[in-house]
Amino acid sequence: MSVASSITTAEQLLHRASELGRCELVRGELIMMSPAGFRHGRIAAKLAHLLLGHVEKHHLGVILGAETGFILARNPDTVRAPDVAFVKAQRAKEAPQRGFFPAAPDLAVEVLSPDDAAGEVLAKVRDWLGAGTAAVWIVDPEHQTVAVHQADGPVVTYEAGDELPGDDLLPDFQVKVKAIFE
Repeated sequence: MSVASSITTAEQLLHRASELGRCELVRGELIMMSPAGFRHGRIAAKLAHLLLGHVEKHHLGVILGAETGFILARNPDTVRAPDVAFVKAQRAKEAPQRGFFPAAPDLAVEVLSPDDAAGEVLAKVRDWLGAGTAAVWIVDPEHQTVAVHQADGPVVTYEAGDELPGDDLLPDFQVKVKAIFE
């Protein structure tokens, strides 16, 4: 039995993470992922930087970088890792000192890679929203857009000339979409 096929729980994933590389656990099945490309990493870091400054200034919570695991479901387990995440201050106090966060983030940001299949991206969005994430931002470097998905509303797509708002989740946050890609 391979290492990958023997991992079906969040605890097994955490214990073996160092030997596995980049992966997620989806309904008890390990999904291997290739490393992010340069542009992808740059955009994720830029967004994390922009969000971090705002979140720290206003004491809203914490911003987490790529590869932070969130347990979205149990039996079978699902552990997803967005490119950038935000957890509100009161919820961040619940974070374990070691291990994955035991729930969904308040905001999950996914930066599209050229080989991302639309169906897989939508499955991630459904997983995030279904687990309680308030908003999912899908950042598309190719078209320079950000699609904001929320459980209680329509998908809103912001283009390069638009301002991306933080809405109620990140009060007073706004950034020109174009700035994310510069």
